[in-house]
Amino acid sequence: MKTFQLIVPCHFGLEAVTKREIYDLGYEITRVEDGRITFEGDAEAICRANVFLRTAERVLLQVGRFHAETFDELFEGIKALPWEEYIPQDGKFWVTKASSIKSKLFSPSDIQSIAKKAMVERMKQHYHVNWFPEDGAPYPVRIFLMKDEVTVALDTSGDSLHKRGYRTLSSRAPITETLAAALIMLTPWHADRILVDPFCGSGTFPIEAAMMAANIAPGMNRDFTAEQWTNLIERQLWYDTVEEARDQINTDVDVDIQGYDIDGEVVKAARENAQRAGVDHLIHFQQRAVADLRHPKKYGFIITNPPYGERLEDKEDLPYLYTQIGDVYRGLDSWSMYMITSYEDAEKYVGRKADKNRKIYNGMIKTYFYQFMGPKPPKRK
Repeated sequence: MKTFQLIVPCHFGLEAVTKREIYDLGYEITRVEDGRITFEGDAEAICRANVFLRTAERVLLQVGRFHAETFDELFEGIKALPWEEYIPQDGKFWVTKASSIKSKLFSPSDIQSIAKKAMVERMKQHYHVNWFPEDGAPYPVRIFLMKDEVTVALDTSGDSLHKRGYRTLSSRAPITETLAAALIMLTPWHADRILVDPFCGSGTFPIEAAMMAANIAPGMNRDFTAEQWTNLIERQLWYDTVEEARDQINTDVDVDIQGYDIDGEVVKAARENAQRAGVDHLIHFQQRAVADLRHPKKYGFIITNPPYGERLEDKEDLPYLYTQIGDVYRGLDSWSMYMITSYEDAEKYVGRKADKNRKIYNGMIKTYFYQFMGPKPPKRK
């Protein structure tokens, strides 16, 4: 079976988590760059990566890489790629996104239009026509330039993979599903340990944790652009992949996952999101202020995305809020706390220096993932 180089964009700084996921699916990684992992796989791998990867933003099929410092070199490089092997004569093709970092060519709109012209020229020569109807399946193209190296790929996913299909309502400053999953995977949390999010918002952390605990594949209830690429991927492979995902689900798992928020409407939305994700029976949602957080058991986890003070008028409330978080945490015997926030004085008001701190970009916002480690539970006999 034909193999491809598949590129998986992921959150900058969390490449190791995505790498581990790809290895766990059984594929060989061929290249690691900032915010991107490349691995080798066949048509089935395209289906499985889209359905199973929790931390990937999308799955791209690499068409080619080459060096270009001028628009002529870009045109010739793209024209030299074997587009006819990927796009049928009636395919709808366009450059959906071009990005450039530290490269001589930096205008996205110019890169997009030149690339489209080069693709048309190549396909004209191959199909012996002067005009393409473009009324067939969609083949969106993405182009990255990094230090004058051009990477050209087809987007197999369509909508970003963080769109699992369960979240229709979001609270303010939501965390994406892919980032939430990656941050949970950075912690030692496991389904047999307690997890509480006292600022649950639309429920993303508890829902992603519950989906992991129940082994529900994140992409099994949504569509992907490449499902229409019957020239490259047999329909049956998509059905087989979803069947594989269904066979792995265990919704009878015994877990203690809780989500609190001070806003009752937000809690209601979180419950509805959990229901759509098929995990509402695994999560206890409640309207509750952070100051009221108590738990009798030991060795639990707080994993949360508290307010950052995005609006200026909210900034003055942050010292008091983070002091409350610190007070609550001190009252939880032997717990660990993991917190993503852009608030730079978080440690000061929590009243403890984090054991680890990672800089992570949540969209365009520079945030910190503060990791306050509790003791490990004793090994079971």
